[in-house]
Amino acid sequence: MELFSVPWWSALLAIILIDLVLAGDNAIVIALAARNLPPEHQNKAIMWGTVGAIVVRSAMTVGVVWLLKIPGLMLVGGLGLLWIAYKLIADTSEGEHEGPGATTFWGAMKTIIVADALMGVDNVLGVAGAANGDFTLVVIGLLISIPIVVLGSKLVLRLVEKWPVIIQLGAAVLAFTAAQMVINEKLLDPIFDGGETANYVARAATYIVAVVGVLGLGWWTTKRQEKETTDTQSV
Repeated sequence: MELFSVPWWSALLAIILIDLVLAGDNAIVIALAARNLPPEHQNKAIMWGTVGAIVVRSAMTVGVVWLLKIPGLMLVGGLGLLWIAYKLIADTSEGEHEGPGATTFWGAMKTIIVADALMGVDNVLGVAGAANGDFTLVVIGLLISIPIVVLGSKLVLRLVEKWPVIIQLGAAVLAFTAAQMVINEKLLDPIFDGGETANYVARAATYIVAVVGVLGLGWWTTKRQEKETTDTQSV
């Protein structure tokens, strides 16, 4: 693709739109992972977590052709992301948090990078597809995603501090994204890909089960932990 030609600019616009749409999920993960850190460490976690996530995503982009050949990649990533979404609202309070909402800098970093590796599949495949093999566009797409994720994370973090219900909304967004990844798994095309009534029902059921299941299980876990804490304190 010729540099700065009309097709090149069209591809760049498509990449920017992909980054804007898909980077929102990553911003939510980074913000929620850093929410329990001391204020002086939150910006540090957001910045370095984003850098680590971009490095991971860059490595994935380089190997995108190979990744596309792995059967079950989207399914595994989607199931892993469901776990991340659940951990966002499972308000554990014992020991060092390894999951989202970690209370240490390195715990938050681990969560951010692992979550972005799982969620970055859609972004990497989308950017690589829009770039049509043009490595320059792929690199530009990665660079564009950095400020989008960083600025989005800081905005979400401020909103979470003011309205804690955003934690549940963020988990729901991640669960929806996870369901989308499962539905886009090529191995499951006979179930989800098609215009038959059964295909529509399967897609709708997957979204509903993912979102309702994550929110319901997270709520139940939180209530159970609150009860255990109350029982312990009353002894």
